[in-house]
Amino acid sequence: MKNILILGANGKIAKMVEKRLAGNEAYSLTLALRDANRLNDLQSFKNIKIVEGDVSNRKFLERVIPEQDIVYVNLNGDMERFARLIVEEMDLFNIKKLIWITGSGLYHETLDPFGSWVENRVGHLSKENTRRAARIIETSNLEYTIIRAAYMVNEDEINYELTRKGETFKGTIISRTSIADFVVKVINNPSKYMCESFGISEPGTDSMERINQIENGI
Repeated sequence: MKNILILGANGKIAKMVEKRLAGNEAYSLTLALRDANRLNDLQSFKNIKIVEGDVSNRKFLERVIPEQDIVYVNLNGDMERFARLIVEEMDLFNIKKLIWITGSGLYHETLDPFGSWVENRVGHLSKENTRRAARIIETSNLEYTIIRAAYMVNEDEINYELTRKGETFKGTIISRTSIADFVVKVINNPSKYMCESFGISEPGTDSMERINQIENGI
């Protein structure tokens, strides 16, 4: 049985991953979030344990990280702080495998106009925070997989392509369902994606047209 810790377990992508793994005896899931009541629909599954706590609290991490095989992080906020705490605690307990969700543009790999649009929409200070977080992870001893997502949408469709670090980011749109599908693939075979940073987007979405339509409510 593979032990999986999900930090930020109430996130939209995380919940998709949890539902795909719920009831599967090959996995033991520890779901960490601030309010366990938000995951009432998963309480009955024997392979799921739900724990309440603050991921920015070191003592909480020391309680949930030991004996995990994979730590999957689905958070937003001060990502640099989260990265530092999580990497330090994983090192402390000799837990190696980390899956980290973030946005495109970590390496200024996203072409304009999409690249500048993301930077402006998210905010330069916030993007710099995520870049520092990625550097903490990439210079650690962890067997990490970083997933850099395009503009996320809620379409119920699995359709994506990947780019590696050093390659130009493709596309502008990605469904959360697609990201969840890739996360499950990494969980199933982490060594295949070890110590890599992947851009993920829907093929054929290089134009800003769909984003503009979504933003304008069309």
